[in-house]
Amino acid sequence: MPVSMDALADDLAAESAELRAVLAALTEDQWRQETPAEGWTILDQVSHLAYFDDVALRSATDPDAFAAEKAAMDAEGGVSPDTIAARFRSMSGADMLAWFDEARIDLIAAFRELDPKTRVPWFGPAMSAASSLTARIMETWAHAQDVYDTVDATHVPSDRIRHVAHIGVGARPFSYLAHGLEMPDVPIRVELTAPDGATWTWGPEGAPDRITGPAEDFALLITQRRHQDDLALTVEGPAATEWARIGQAFAGEAGTGRKPL
Repeated sequence: MPVSMDALADDLAAESAELRAVLAALTEDQWRQETPAEGWTILDQVSHLAYFDDVALRSATDPDAFAAEKAAMDAEGGVSPDTIAARFRSMSGADMLAWFDEARIDLIAAFRELDPKTRVPWFGPAMSAASSLTARIMETWAHAQDVYDTVDATHVPSDRIRHVAHIGVGARPFSYLAHGLEMPDVPIRVELTAPDGATWTWGPEGAPDRITGPAEDFALLITQRRHQDDLALTVEGPAATEWARIGQAFAGEAGTGRKPL
């Protein structure tokens, strides 16, 4: 079945609406609360989403402007999420929410009109428009988790978790690259139980190296929002064990993961 940009856009809009409902209720002090991501407040989490929404929009609609922005970052040593976050710490929570709203609305509207196969540039290899929008879903889900954890809100599981898992599985080679390791030529079977009880699978059925369990737990692992010890995942085989330790669905430098709760 062909990828539907409308379906992806609808999923991103739904994930965004759930996060926005939590953000809209925050006091200014809560916007400044530290999240489980060391050194990052809720304001930082949201500025990261809004900023990269704007960048993703430029990559799809004005690739020359994106290339110039990327070149400037490369000249300064590359993309630094911490440096980017620091730029916007003087903004109020209300202004940050308004920016997030505008950036997300503009991004979704523009990507709805794109052919899913259209190639768009990024900080790593170019990707399809469908993959770029899926990445925005993953990023929103992951950063929203940090916000929800901070204010003790519930992140209700939905089938949108499949996007997070799919990117995480596909990012296995990058996870090794980010850690300066060589990925073993060993297939891994991933079998996850979806929120509705369905089974989602990746990899050959008979592979001895396997990761199985709840889809939400795999998403938390592969976005490094929970330590493996706190998740109901079964990991079998040396290749799967190593990947579970270093896996990351997000781009950039190797993540440091989270300590057990």
